[in-house]
Amino acid sequence: MPDTHRLIKLTTTPEDHRIAQLAAAAIGLSLIDAAIPLPLPGVKPGLANIVTLIVLARYGWVAAAWVSGLRVFAGSLLLGYFLSPGFFMSLTGALFSLLALALARRLPGRWFGPVSWSILAAFAHIGGQLLLARLWLIPHDGLFFLVPFFAVAALVFGIINGLLAARLLAELPPTATETENAEVENA
Repeated sequence: MPDTHRLIKLTTTPEDHRIAQLAAAAIGLSLIDAAIPLPLPGVKPGLANIVTLIVLARYGWVAAAWVSGLRVFAGSLLLGYFLSPGFFMSLTGALFSLLALALARRLPGRWFGPVSWSILAAFAHIGGQLLLARLWLIPHDGLFFLVPFFAVAALVFGIINGLLAARLLAELPPTATETENAEVENA
């Protein structure tokens, strides 16, 4: 009888470890986010997006997409809403935010940074969620009467999270790539 037990060995890279650590930080902030009571259902500060913004600025869009995706999946498993409507709302918001960040990343860095990225991502997030809610959960145009409330929340939390991300980016030690780039510029 042939041997049916085969060991598959996966090798991980330092980048895999970095993504896992950053995703763990985002998941932790997502759990804190879920514990904060707010007056309007569906409105959250989006603290995990601070990590996504830092990853975007330091490691690029692909790394930010991994961190965001892992956060959505692991966070939904830990909070008990995997494959529920809340999971799909979160996933849709994350996808729309990532698309907005992919476009925003191409804007001139002189005028656009973590704060503007955060605001754009927050509006894209809520826009995606409202679109999904309208198409799937609440097929009524009255849903759009909530847009002003969600827009104010997106603006406020987008600014706050962007400012926090910008501050953390300024305080964090430079990455090896940033150090190499600085050495090349100074040479």
